[in-house]
Amino acid sequence: MFHNSVLLEESIKALAIRPNGIYVDATYGGGGHSKAILKELQGGKLFAFDQDEDALANKSEDEHLTLIHSNFRYLRNFLKLYKSVPVDGILADLGVSSYQIDNPERGFSTRFEGVLDMRMDRDKKVSAREVVNEYKEERLMAIFREYGELHQANKIARLILTERKEEPITTTEELKKILMPAVERGKENKFFAQVFQALRIEVNQELDALKEFLIQGTDVLKQGGRLVVISYHSLEDRLVKEYFRSGNFSGMIEKDFYGNPIVPLRVPNRKAIVAGQEEIAVNSRARSARLRIAEKI
Repeated sequence: MFHNSVLLEESIKALAIRPNGIYVDATYGGGGHSKAILKELQGGKLFAFDQDEDALANKSEDEHLTLIHSNFRYLRNFLKLYKSVPVDGILADLGVSSYQIDNPERGFSTRFEGVLDMRMDRDKKVSAREVVNEYKEERLMAIFREYGELHQANKIARLILTERKEEPITTTEELKKILMPAVERGKENKFFAQVFQALRIEVNQELDALKEFLIQGTDVLKQGGRLVVISYHSLEDRLVKEYFRSGNFSGMIEKDFYGNPIVPLRVPNRKAIVAGQEEIAVNSRARSARLRIAEKI
């Protein structure tokens, strides 16, 4: 079932689709972006990736679509396997799909009680339960500080360690209850969103995967091809912005002998594209979305 894809018109426009081109939807999810890309193709190809097996049920029956059950960090290998390098454009929507959030069994949502899971790929061994119950205190603190940007990271880790000595923490509601002493009154929603974000990033190694995807995406693009990324929090957006600007994650732009910058991408829009009030009114997930575009030089 297709969901409301964030910044749909803007992302399709950003790809500058050629009807006979080769395109990639790196995060198939509910299939909304892919469906829109397929409408623009006449003889072209679309390769879509998703590591979540549930996404395969959303497959659109279209001869131009190849849906690959894999993390987008293996983008280059699969495109070479299908002899489809270089490509004309790549789109990635880094948000958690609505069907993942709305399924309590997946453990992504702060709104429903569910098991502490948060795996995008349920074949992976480490879930949020293992992180919460088995990680050492120092590592837990680092995760909540770096991935959740929580200044209460030390207190959060100590509360978890104290509780798990008595019995394992197994559900999202148990975790929320345990962490209530660390929450500022009136900021509960934001706090738990950051806690869940930190755990989800660790479980799925999301930032490492994103770095690999950006490097490989640049590699497989043809000259003039577009790389379009929609992110939802500052950690992702910072990585995308820095890579698009400098071609690396250190922020240092290399220069040639004559002082000219050596960068693989050109950024046509200096500022990120954000959703309008109309879209936000019907899809609250769009509020935090940031769309950035880069073109291979």
